[in-house]
Amino acid sequence: MPFIKYVFTPNYVTYEGVRPLSIYCLRALYLMMFVGVGLPNWSIIINHSGPWDHTRAVAFCVWVAYPTLGILGLIRPLQWLPLVVFMIFYKLVWDVAVAYPLWRAGTLAGSPAEAMASIFVWVPVVGIFVPWKYFFRNYVMWSKTKPVS
Repeated sequence: MPFIKYVFTPNYVTYEGVRPLSIYCLRALYLMMFVGVGLPNWSIIINHSGPWDHTRAVAFCVWVAYPTLGILGLIRPLQWLPLVVFMIFYKLVWDVAVAYPLWRAGTLAGSPAEAMASIFVWVPVVGIFVPWKYFFRNYVMWSKTKPVS
């Protein structure tokens, strides 16, 4: 039982008041981002031949950049939290702007967007593991400057 108590108790010494369970979930997320998104897209970029469509190339570059940077989140998960919030935000925007209108019109099923929508629709689950209180306290709210000691 000590381990269960440990993972659910906010750790003010090591993780600035964030529960160790959230830290472990963030690390797992960073690893899954790299393995599930980064590696396949690196393969596409490396093996691509011929000229790129510039818009498509941007998408592949983004899908390579943020999971590759996410590797650093394995070491310092809280410092790389904005990367996770970026991922959640762009996927939610895509869901609302692209998938929802297609779904509402009854044209999502069988469309080229269907595969992506089936993945992006799960982004709220990722949001469950984000320590939102920590994020807003450290990245959104204005903080008083700390005195130099």
